[in-house]
Amino acid sequence: MTNTSTHSLPTRKLGGLEVSALGYGAMVLSPGVYGEVDDERGERALLAAVDAGATLIDTSDGYGVDGHNERLIGKALRGRRDQVAIATKFGFRLPEGVEPHPFPIGYAFGELAVNGDPKHVRGYAEASLRGLETDYIDLYYPHFPDPQIPIEDTVGAVAELIREGLVRHLGLSNVTAAQLRAAHAVHPVSAVQIEWSMWKPAEPELLAAARELGVGLVPWSPLGAGFLTGTVGQVTEGDFRQNAPRFGAANLKANNDRFAPVRGVAEELDITPAQLALAWLLHQDPNVVPIPGSRTPKHIEENLAAARVRLDADVLGRLERILGETEVEGGTLL
Repeated sequence: MTNTSTHSLPTRKLGGLEVSALGYGAMVLSPGVYGEVDDERGERALLAAVDAGATLIDTSDGYGVDGHNERLIGKALRGRRDQVAIATKFGFRLPEGVEPHPFPIGYAFGELAVNGDPKHVRGYAEASLRGLETDYIDLYYPHFPDPQIPIEDTVGAVAELIREGLVRHLGLSNVTAAQLRAAHAVHPVSAVQIEWSMWKPAEPELLAAARELGVGLVPWSPLGAGFLTGTVGQVTEGDFRQNAPRFGAANLKANNDRFAPVRGVAEELDITPAQLALAWLLHQDPNVVPIPGSRTPKHIEENLAAARVRLDADVLGRLERILGETEVEGGTLL
């Protein structure tokens, strides 16, 4: 991977994969996530992230309709593939003919349809390779552990793709500590993607297992689905957050009130609330690589600048006290 971006960021390791300390979460570039967006705007945002130094681009075959997110990334990165590591996920929003296995979640609709059967993994990967216009995937994750298929079987199929050179590194997403250990025994895991932010603590057992095994940590929704930017007063039609109880009108108001002290710390430091939230995550572990997403180049550049923010022990201690006393209304996002 050659980094010839306009700017460079500090780097970190996800197992054997070296990437920028902050990556870019591309889910926001597909319609139906945070309302409507067109491909031209999406491509501008993605290229702004690469130009600002992000070398880890995170997507999924389930973002957008019929692989839209992967196709957008493939088109936008023509001629720049060697500047980035592409991470994608599989087994969610299934193609026709693949049996759905319910995975329970905390959103209003209650469950997702997943399938991690090893017999489908090669087909998932080949479709992603076509959409991404590449001949290899840097980091490949089962999007959710399939409740009906042992995680060892799913990752065994990914290990075959690694041996063939179609995939370079194995990742896991939304797993338990026990599932991480079971998967790692089959093939070394480079990264675990988890929901982790100032308003969603990570599971201590999972963090301990990742550190013990030398597995990197990739927090998804590191800005609390935008909440931690301090700019979300309501969610509108077509925004997936309407399904998340935390963003209901009463809960959102309560949560904004309760996080005012955190925004106050950002103001004191003369940084944005988003930069504080990302810098806080980076200070939790040297192998953490958050993947914030935004559609606005200015905000993307501001977010990625958080890789250079240093928080001293006093600030970190104050934040821990504030967060320890702050109760979030509305349950978890997942």
